[in-house]
Amino acid sequence: MLIATVVMIVVALSLLVVAYAHGVHAEGIRSALRTFLPILPLLLAVFTIAGMVEVLIPKEKVAALLGDQAGLRGIALGCLAGAVTPGGPYVSFPVVATIYHAGAGVGTIVAYVTAWSLWAVARLPMEIAIIGPRLTLIRVLSTLIFPPIAGLIARAFLSGLAR
Repeated sequence: MLIATVVMIVVALSLLVVAYAHGVHAEGIRSALRTFLPILPLLLAVFTIAGMVEVLIPKEKVAALLGDQAGLRGIALGCLAGAVTPGGPYVSFPVVATIYHAGAGVGTIVAYVTAWSLWAVARLPMEIAIIGPRLTLIRVLSTLIFPPIAGLIARAFLSGLAR
């Protein structure tokens, strides 16, 4: 993660220098703040939830429910949790990091992220309104198998590397 952070800082500073040279840096910073400030409360809430989950739920409990030894149940719970997690990556990835560090298995994590990407229950009303119920149903039905399969593949891949 450090490399990605350094790269993003270098890119941001480079763009800031270019914007300064063109005299539009203040406008760019105002635009960034207009984007950042509305999601700040959500970010604070998400990171608070992630921190509280980490200290309130024993790692043994997370490992038992979501760890590699949980098998299909862990993958199914990952799929369910991913499907119902609202918001964008700034919501889901802190949750992922928290449960992973608390003992969730790789298969569960991959199933979670895949279900969050493909199933997103919170997105369904907008999807139905924009592309219609028929296409939404076709999309949902055609993606149902992927999160559990992705979780199983990840678990098998990891166990294959451990040998």
